[in-house]
Order: sequence, then C-alpha cells, then structure tokens
Amino acid sequence: MLNDLTVSEWNTGRDNLLISSSDSSLTGHKTNSSVTREAPMTIHIACAEIQDVEIIATMVGELLNEIMAAVQDKAFGFDHARTVDRAESWMTKGLYMVLLARVDDQPIGFLALYESYALYTEGVYGTIPEFYVRSAYRSQGIGSALLTEAKAIGQQRGWKRLEVTTPPLPQFDRSLSFYQRNGFTISGGRKLKLNL
Repeated sequence: MLNDLTVSEWNTGRDNLLISSSDSSLTGHKTNSSVTREAPMTIHIACAEIQDVEIIATMVGELLNEIMAAVQDKAFGFDHARTVDRAESWMTKGLYMVLLARVDDQPIGFLALYESYALYTEGVYGTIPEFYVRSAYRSQGIGSALLTEAKAIGQQRGWKRLEVTTPPLPQFDRSLSFYQRNGFTISGGRKLKLNL
C-alpha cells in the first residue's frame, strides 16, 4: 500500500528552504535558493486523501492543457469526472499515491507515484506519471520539496530508482534541467504508446 505517508512541512524563507518533518532522515535538510521572496511561506506536503481527488483531477487537467499548449497539439483527451473516478479507485486500492503540496490550505502542486516492476531495474522501482506545480509557485523550491518526499518514500519501500518522462522537445528543456538538478540522469530511449 502506498498511502501511509507522514506529513512534512517545508518552511521557505527569503534565502533558503528549510524542512521539518517527523521523518528523521529529512529533518534539518537545507538547500540554498537564489529566489527572492517577499515573505516566508510554509508549504505543507502530505499524502492526498480520497477527498482530495477533485483538486487532483483539476490539476491534472491544468498540467495536460499546459503540455498541449506547449506542443500545439491535442495530445491528450481529458475527462474530469473519469479522472476523479480513476484517481479515487486507484488511491483506494493503494495502487496510486499523490503527494499534495499546499500553502495556507490552498493546493499548489502534486506529484503522483506508483510502484513498478522490471527486470532491467534489478528490482522494484517507482514511476512518477504526473508532476505539476501551479505556475505562480514555480522556481520556489516546491517541486524539489515534492521530489525529496518521493525519494524518501522510494527509499522506505526499497525501490531501486525513480523514473520520470519528459518530452524530448525544446519546450521542455527547463523540465529536463530541473530533473537533472535534482539528481536524475538520462536513461535513454523515447517513450512510445500504442492505444488499445
């Protein structure tokens, strides 16, 4: 089951990002940040609950619309109600976990995870199928905070690695750089699909 995460609280100040968590492996983590902020904000990151599926679906829609606008192609079909149903079903079964970031109880981003299996990874690993921070909150350490939580979950579960896909297009160079700054390396290949 993927839904036994403890809540972490990230406090952002003018010059740095601090984390305080009940997970001792994360306590005291400090990252320098060159982002200037008008005032500190506290970011709460927690495993989403079933009652959060509406906002998760809304942010998935925002993510997909942003991708389609960037590539100027209707690459995804999105149905909010069906997305809510799928998220609720998968979360209830423990197949799909969502880390939800909030500021002042307002959802500002999320990272989804599911457990995967492959012989080439030499064991169990985690996949990040969706990852989104609302544009007003980007470049403030929130995405990195979500990834730090995902890494901790993976380590707790004995995953060999985390995998994420970003399109190999110039419009997504910032995404690629973000992942590389957070320790990801290019593993090769292109993601392909065949609709069934």
